[in-house]
Amino acid sequence: MVTLRRWWDRKALQVGLLALLVGGAWMLRQTQGKLLLEVYQVITSPLQMLQTGPSPEERLKDARFLELQTRIADLESQNQKLKDLLGYVEKQPLASRPILARVVGRSADHWWQQVTLNRGSNAGIQEGFVVKAEGGLVGLVESVTSNTSRVLLISDLKSQVGVTISRTSAKGVLRGDSSAEAVLEFYEKVPNVKVGDLVSTSTYSQKFPAGLAVGRIKSLDLKKLPASVAKVELFPPIRSLDWVAVYPKPTNQEQASEDPQKSN
Repeated sequence: MVTLRRWWDRKALQVGLLALLVGGAWMLRQTQGKLLLEVYQVITSPLQMLQTGPSPEERLKDARFLELQTRIADLESQNQKLKDLLGYVEKQPLASRPILARVVGRSADHWWQQVTLNRGSNAGIQEGFVVKAEGGLVGLVESVTSNTSRVLLISDLKSQVGVTISRTSAKGVLRGDSSAEAVLEFYEKVPNVKVGDLVSTSTYSQKFPAGLAVGRIKSLDLKKLPASVAKVELFPPIRSLDWVAVYPKPTNQEQASEDPQKSN
């Protein structure tokens, strides 16, 4: 009896494990592995949830939420831009209040050349009308349909604007450079100008009213032949135009005493 007890003390664990193994094998055979599969699923289901991420329904809800957020942000941005432009317009005399229009067309190939507005002859816009934005002169209405207008930007290589230096009244012609800068060619060989001088449309301009802000002198080349030139940083946000103000073309402008081809 003592011997049997000693044997049991030594072998009890092994016997228990053997019995568990045999019982498990028998149960596995009887259930054809279903119980083991269920146990495995219970253990691994939390891990599977972590690995697979959100469900298709949750992804759809997230996508809709992000879409709404984007639309709200865009509307808020447009609202602020329109408020800013309205504030700018309200500073104008009542008799010369402009037509507000939004840029609705712009080609990547002609980004600095032209834009299309969502207002046309039905709104009273005509060819030759002046287009401005916060910052100053943007361009000139080149063609019109019933509901759209095409604007030649001052950044276009074809654009020429008669301008003056506000500090010294030195004059010249501003030509587009297909960028946020333009080239100013002076009438004088050595004009009285310096970096930082402000540039506006001159009384010699036949297409634009005098005194419209254009930009600031960024750099000078007074040794350039046949005339001194300057790089002008344009004030209007031509790179990212959205809302603009359209004004009737100027009347009773002083005619240029210079070469007519240089007076625009």
